[in-house]
Amino acid sequence: MTTNADLLERHRAVLPSWLVLYYDPPISLDRGEGRHVYDVEGNRYLDFFGGILTTSLGYDIPEVTAAVREQAGKVLHSSTLYLSEPMVELAELICELSGIPDAKVFFTTSGTEANDAALLLATTSRRSNQVLALRNSYHGRSFTTIAITAQRSWSPTSVSGLSVNYVHGGYRLRSPFRDLDDDAYTAACVADLEQVFDMMTSGDVAAMIAEPIQGVGGFATPPDGFFGALKKELDNRGVLFISDEVQTGWGRTGEHFWGYQAHGITPDLMTFAKGVGNGLALGGVVASAELLDSLPGNSLSTFGGNPLSSAGALATIRYLLDHDLQGNAQRMGDRLAGHLRPAVDASETVAELRGKGLMQALETVQPGSLEPNAGAAVRIMEEARAAGLLIGKGGLYGNVLRIAPPMTVTEEEVDEAGGILAGIIERLD
Repeated sequence: MTTNADLLERHRAVLPSWLVLYYDPPISLDRGEGRHVYDVEGNRYLDFFGGILTTSLGYDIPEVTAAVREQAGKVLHSSTLYLSEPMVELAELICELSGIPDAKVFFTTSGTEANDAALLLATTSRRSNQVLALRNSYHGRSFTTIAITAQRSWSPTSVSGLSVNYVHGGYRLRSPFRDLDDDAYTAACVADLEQVFDMMTSGDVAAMIAEPIQGVGGFATPPDGFFGALKKELDNRGVLFISDEVQTGWGRTGEHFWGYQAHGITPDLMTFAKGVGNGLALGGVVASAELLDSLPGNSLSTFGGNPLSSAGALATIRYLLDHDLQGNAQRMGDRLAGHLRPAVDASETVAELRGKGLMQALETVQPGSLEPNAGAAVRIMEEARAAGLLIGKGGLYGNVLRIAPPMTVTEEEVDEAGGILAGIIERLD
């Protein structure tokens, strides 16, 4: 029988040393059922991270499996050089759901590539290489998206063809404006945006890109209406707004189907990926027909929107709509927060519980301060794994636990996970 240790040795021999692995020792996921996964040694875990918010429905969902199996029996791949009924049907559905008027969509294979395409559209349309992003942001691992990532640990190079400036965003815990109320906090960030325009750019900025809730940044969540206030200043200057919905899309926040809807705006461009295919490789960028059609030159996508991924995504979206998983995300997120809140309020090591719906985060600090405590985050993660619960980790300093189960999660599973985490937090101090 293959063991986790065997796979780790083989992994280290043939894969890059900079590929992050969770847990000590790491584990290998072999199969899944519902919200549970099993490693190659048969150990069972309740999965509350879902492949980085990608397994949106859970494992072995019959409707998705059947759709993929049926399409696999027809054709796996054709490229965008040929008409594809699954891709056209998926595009029609996403354009309808996007909220963007007269929308069209270009499919990619990942969120990184989707954000890359959005930046290409924006900078070409505006004839400018100047871009604004948020502090604490993460938008992907390509050469272009690394340039708009404001986290040193995820930025291996500063070389870029873009001119990027960063403004204050939703990470309030470490913001100089953290003691302000919501309205004053938002006003301070708008004032900062104005100064960035006037002091750090030549004026003709192409776009601002932002995650409604920052993912790798530790689920940093701004006040509702925050991006509405920023977008007023963008609109005054003719600057496009790109909403990176790679993690916040498809109802995960509970309150809304898209993260941008909490801010009373409609973005000029929107990117998506991760949960759209319940694990299948698919992403895309949505914009108005005028903007999306404006790209000069020929282009195509070899794998983006391929028939297999499109069929699986169609089944995924229909399932989450038919079963009101947005509503379930709201209810189960509130239930999970109810388990965690008392333990967090009593803790000197967990500074904050934040997020929306089934995007919940815990930030750990040195007791009596805001100094990051990455060791405590590792301890929580390892103790949770030992208790049969998998969660994620992130944040600027590696001190934030990210909790994001599949949106089909049940009350019993939330109660189990909440009890495990609350118990660990209570023992930290």
